[in-house]
Amino acid sequence: MTEHVLVFGVGYDIPARMRAFGVGAGRKVTTSVMCLPEHLEKMDDTADHTRVLVLRPDASEEEWLALARAVHAVDPVTRIGSFYDDCRPQAAAVAQALGLDTHRPETVEIVMDKYAMRRRLAETGVEATSSAVVENAADLIAFADRHGYPCVVKPLTGAASRGVSILHEPAQAEAALERAGTAGAGTRATVEEFLVGPQFSVEAFSEQGAHVVVTITRKYSDPVSLVELGHVMPAPLDAEQTAAIERHVVASLEALGVEFGPTHTEVILTERGPRIIETHLRTGGDELWNMVTDATGVDLIESQLRQVLGEKVLPEIRATLGDPDRARRTEAIWFAGAPAEGTLVEVSGADADAVRPEHVKLHILAAPGAELAGLQNSFSRLAWARAHADTAEEALAAAREAIDALSFVTRVAAARTELI
Repeated sequence: MTEHVLVFGVGYDIPARMRAFGVGAGRKVTTSVMCLPEHLEKMDDTADHTRVLVLRPDASEEEWLALARAVHAVDPVTRIGSFYDDCRPQAAAVAQALGLDTHRPETVEIVMDKYAMRRRLAETGVEATSSAVVENAADLIAFADRHGYPCVVKPLTGAASRGVSILHEPAQAEAALERAGTAGAGTRATVEEFLVGPQFSVEAFSEQGAHVVVTITRKYSDPVSLVELGHVMPAPLDAEQTAAIERHVVASLEALGVEFGPTHTEVILTERGPRIIETHLRTGGDELWNMVTDATGVDLIESQLRQVLGEKVLPEIRATLGDPDRARRTEAIWFAGAPAEGTLVEVSGADADAVRPEHVKLHILAAPGAELAGLQNSFSRLAWARAHADTAEEALAAAREAIDALSFVTRVAAARTELI
């Protein structure tokens, strides 16, 4: 049997893993790609795809549908692969047109639109977190006057903490809207009440409307930019807290209409109980997918690609999580922020492998010559360190120590002076 998977957006190594899985399972798996120009530089296997179709960023849905139908006419598509946020609406539209399975367009729209997600959770009785869509500073200030300061201003869509800020006073409204606009969401933004409490992310997997929480991660964010600085899994929670978060996330996934695949849901544990920050129809970033495998034995990427190819994977995930003989360990990661300005000259302390413990892995993200402008979003971080240990405290401490041992040498231009 031959499977032809039409992949939307960047797939990183997943299409290659799908083709290799097909060989191992005695099936031929071919892949085609529909993507945007920016995705090409993220593909290492362009020549291995049967075809790659690149569309303009402003291409209409009708154009995506027409090209997908043309591919289907000459090489029937049997599966749809949509693994990250990019091009997910187009994937949903094509799947619906071709009668294939992927997330429904309504679910994609609600999950990707932060205000629409809040409305759905409120309408279904899952939670009520105050939010609104704003178009100008007056709207933003009016919301804050009703619900109080601080409040959180975000682009309507997006990820990686792009364009997010905390509004503490009316004078910051214009700047907050401008920051949200730079993330590509236009002149409109969403504003939400500021939720107080420890932050967590929940990695879950769904199949035919059933949901299993794979692990809960404690996450730490910069208090100003809200960019994530570290994670530790499993989170150090008691049984009651764990159950409350799991119930709330499962109820949220059901309300949003999620039927299959991995999800990454960010949660704050407030005095009123768990509250959703946002959710995504994919695995978490920040190395979380690899940390999940090492901490739980569940490979979310492998499970996803097998599910796309028609296999049932939830029973195996449940069995792995429930295996009493499974080795358990705690995983942690910590990131280095960026100076407010300057050009990166060099990173020192990264070559100290001889003194770094074996259970700690270091990765430098920024190259010399990078222009630094502070911690703007997840992509402005300079390095990460991963560690594993018996406890959350030990793993987190080891990762932070590796980052603290680094020094970033930067060059800053001299201040300009005026002659008088």
